[in-house]
Amino acid sequence: MPEEGSGCSVRRRPYGCVLRAALVPLVAGLVICLVVCIQRLAQAQQQLPLESLGWDIAELQLNHTGPQQDPRLYWQGGPALGRSFLRGPELDKGQLRIHRDGIYMVHIQVTLAICSSTTTSRHHPTTLAVGICSPASRSISLLRLSFHQGCTIASQRLTPLARGDTLCTNLTGTLLPSRNTDETFFGVQWVHP
Repeated sequence: MPEEGSGCSVRRRPYGCVLRAALVPLVAGLVICLVVCIQRLAQAQQQLPLESLGWDIAELQLNHTGPQQDPRLYWQGGPALGRSFLRGPELDKGQLRIHRDGIYMVHIQVTLAICSSTTTSRHHPTTLAVGICSPASRSISLLRLSFHQGCTIASQRLTPLARGDTLCTNLTGTLLPSRNTDETFFGVQWVHP
């Protein structure tokens, strides 16, 4: 006689089929919602102006057409000059003017032309200063660096800057900065509101 089983029947739950049938559309709906949300976010970011995305940044090179007797260094920037650019801030008579309040990373490197360790000794002290020169009510020194016995100095710092602040760089002493754009440059980058 053939065996028909143990006689114990396994009952299936009637809602298992319903759960499987509901789970597939639920997961598909969540995936569709996620895709739609990501597309809307991407479209919203494309419509924002660069200023609102935190693109306030400048990388400048020395402009050698400034007055020779003025200790102030004059800067220039733009795509026609190679690696220099301005996005947000602007140049005002060779000085960098900020257009957005926030905390900025300010960086500078200056190499002296026709320099040796003996030319920057205590007989020819040369100092580089970076500061806010206008408006006068916010005038302050941000960096003051001495060449001591070297021909190149570089520094950076985080500092709060306000809309309308104009940054100036002064080189005091008898030595002139190098004309090489790889050796002398100045810039800012907005990092936080």
